[in-house]
Amino acid sequence: MKANQKSQFIGINLFLMILFFLGTGFKIGDQSTQNPEALSPDPKAKSIKIGLLLDTSNSMDGLIDQAKSQLWNIVNELSAAKCDGETPELEIALYEYGNDGLTAKEGYIRLVTPLTSDLDQLSKDLFSLRTNGGSEFCGYAIKTALNQLDWETSDEDLKLIFIAGNEPFTQGPVNYRETCLKAYRQGITINTIFCGNYNEGIRTSWKDGADLTDGHYMSIDQNCKTVYVSTPYDDQIDQLNSSLNDTYIYYGKKGASKKANQLVQDENAKSISYENKVSRTISKSSNMYKNTSWDLVDASEEEDFDISEIESEYLPNEIQSLDNREKLVYIETQKQKRIEIQKKVAELNVKRTEYIQEQNTASTNNNNMLDNAMMTAIKSQAKAKSFQLD
Repeated sequence: MKANQKSQFIGINLFLMILFFLGTGFKIGDQSTQNPEALSPDPKAKSIKIGLLLDTSNSMDGLIDQAKSQLWNIVNELSAAKCDGETPELEIALYEYGNDGLTAKEGYIRLVTPLTSDLDQLSKDLFSLRTNGGSEFCGYAIKTALNQLDWETSDEDLKLIFIAGNEPFTQGPVNYRETCLKAYRQGITINTIFCGNYNEGIRTSWKDGADLTDGHYMSIDQNCKTVYVSTPYDDQIDQLNSSLNDTYIYYGKKGASKKANQLVQDENAKSISYENKVSRTISKSSNMYKNTSWDLVDASEEEDFDISEIESEYLPNEIQSLDNREKLVYIETQKQKRIEIQKKVAELNVKRTEYIQEQNTASTNNNNMLDNAMMTAIKSQAKAKSFQLD
């Protein structure tokens, strides 16, 4: 090779190498090649973890009814949450306390649902709650939630406990002040919801429990009934719900039962009201409704998804005989159908929301109820953690 040609060749290669390093963000002295941690993937999305502690003593039937009828309203509001432009992961745990049907040695407290993103399971468990008797130990309930739930995440995550009831916060063998201060040190905020007169809740230390962690104290009327507004768009959304259900492809040993439970929770929502079922459909079309543990469409979005690891015997009959390539094509087809349905539901929901706001009157005011109390606290505390929740 002639000298000038060799020089041009070296120059071109040097230029291409520089472009490569600039494009990859490589810097001279960069330790990423020596430090494996520097090559780790971006940290996962922020999370919202909520422990919901409900008094299930005899006087709390109204509280449980509100929780069942307002779950999907709460999820729909949380679906707007963003942090650093990303949608946070939502996990909710459910406890019942103050029920004489529970074990005395455990403080009349029971973990009903551990922290989970499986909203259908949460709904199922809410509908299983029954009231009975009452020895309400708030400090004990909070301590149990602190010790049993997996709170170990980033300090930037939103970690909240909501406890609702109507007996003095001071009852029981566990000092509520020590427990609340422990929660505060763990970055967990305690929000207290007194079922009754606002000043009575202050007198019985419900406000003090919240104040110890910079949480919110609120009072509600647990006997208020949720008022729904029927809209011209409800039937269309309900019809889309049936089509949406058809896009789910169960897998795994529990897959078929989880798919069946999805339909049961549709009916549970409808048992409250037709409009409540519509609200659930809107939740099912949101980014908060994920079923990666049993649905192949959601599971296929995970980085470690491998179709070859899916056992065919636990799949729907119509796809058991397909090869892996054909299964992936089928999954993608169902995924695209779901995206289109979710888009239509979202468009109808905009019109539905506008209609409800126009019809909203004093007779449809649900401000003094569980969902409003929870969302008031969540919005304020989310903002302090740099979450956007409009």
